[in-house]
Amino acid sequence: MFDFSIVTQWVHSLLISWMPEGLAVFIECLAIGVCIMLAYAMIAILMIFMERKVCAAFQCRLGPMRVGPQGTIQVFADVFKMLIKEIITIRHADKFLYNLAPYIVILASIMAFSCLPFNKGMEVLDFNVGIFFLMAASSIGVVGILLAGWSSNNKYSLIGAMRSGAQMISYELSVGLSILTIVVLTDTMQLSEIVERQADGWFLFKGHIPACIAFIIYLIAGNAEVNRGPFDLPEAESELTAGYHTEYSGMHFGLFYVAEFVNLFIIAAVAATIFLGGWMPLHIPGLDGFNAVMDFIPGVIWFFGKSFFVVWLLMWIKWTFPRLRIDQILTLEWKYLVPIGLCNLLLMVIIVVFKLHF
Repeated sequence: MFDFSIVTQWVHSLLISWMPEGLAVFIECLAIGVCIMLAYAMIAILMIFMERKVCAAFQCRLGPMRVGPQGTIQVFADVFKMLIKEIITIRHADKFLYNLAPYIVILASIMAFSCLPFNKGMEVLDFNVGIFFLMAASSIGVVGILLAGWSSNNKYSLIGAMRSGAQMISYELSVGLSILTIVVLTDTMQLSEIVERQADGWFLFKGHIPACIAFIIYLIAGNAEVNRGPFDLPEAESELTAGYHTEYSGMHFGLFYVAEFVNLFIIAAVAATIFLGGWMPLHIPGLDGFNAVMDFIPGVIWFFGKSFFVVWLLMWIKWTFPRLRIDQILTLEWKYLVPIGLCNLLLMVIIVVFKLHF
């Protein structure tokens, strides 16, 4: 498995040989920021195209086909259209908060995206409380959603924002309990360490029953966390027009739209990192030849392959199940997922204390 930190160390030593170390670090941070923004934009484009094609497949149709081969340029055309559309200003809105809200949502999404370990040595932020920082950064987005609904001076936007706030804050508990179950198993909150501990088997397979239960709870709660169907009550078109971003247009609406899709990828990528080994290849004890072949596949391919597999699962859930009522959504969380998550966490503690794990 190639360690990408060799490349980053070589670049750093090359830069400090030409310029002061402070300037070199500044240039490195600038380059990393540009790379994150480019990767963020490309992931958003891929996710939107994948959503349309997966939705079309489940509905027995083709999806976008006209613009480019198999519709591959359709998303780029939509981005161009979004960029040139007029940003309409609402007369009685709180203009400062109204304009600030989409940037808070996109900032929270980019901060969470920066925490993902794409490959060995390819982590922008990798420190001993990585899981804690990831959850804290992703939680900021709900502030932007509440501001968007309140500042729009629209009753439909406000209802959508209140629904979204209640739903996201509630389901963060189940997401946290699922992740905490694996933290108890690994005894670390550093993402790279969690991946390294899965070198001899992914936690979904070697973490006993609590890891499987945590994975299922995480998928359900993660889907609700990003307001995806069947948990998309904050944007229920039949009731609220478009929910909290009803009054947004142009690129302001585009920021909400892009953040929603990339947040779905972040949820899937965290699931792939914590439960499916991240960039770690599939190793089966005793099959040395098979394991050697798996090691030839680059870690970044493993990471994105697992992440998009989880994305496909979440899209399958969206386009299969009908939309729930808001009371059903909150009942599912507080009466079922939270108690099951707490019992599951206690079961994992017992397994770790008595060393019953593999």
